[in-house]
Amino acid sequence: MASRRQVLKLFKSLHRTRQEVFKNDTRALEAARQKINVEFKNHQDETSEEKINELLKIASDVEVILRTSVIQAVHTDSNRIVLVPRKDLLQDNTPYFDKPTKKHES
Repeated sequence: MASRRQVLKLFKSLHRTRQEVFKNDTRALEAARQKINVEFKNHQDETSEEKINELLKIASDVEVILRTSVIQAVHTDSNRIVLVPRKDLLQDNTPYFDKPTKKHES
């Protein structure tokens, strides 16, 4: 069964991710804070273990998507937007090979 501790841990994790993802954007920070709080409050009286686990899975997926897919953009003037990537989003490029190499069999 999902414990209260698991729910609170995920709640805090979502808020930490929100603070990192929307850093320096007060409107987005506040909107995300309100949405997280409303969603948790709307389901605080849920008693079905199956439904609680489903909601926890959804919240966990949202946290991963926020952390790995959302990027900030800043309007610098009417025709320009500057993207502000976080370290979580930056990945090393993997070179493309036309001919795959054989894997070593163990």
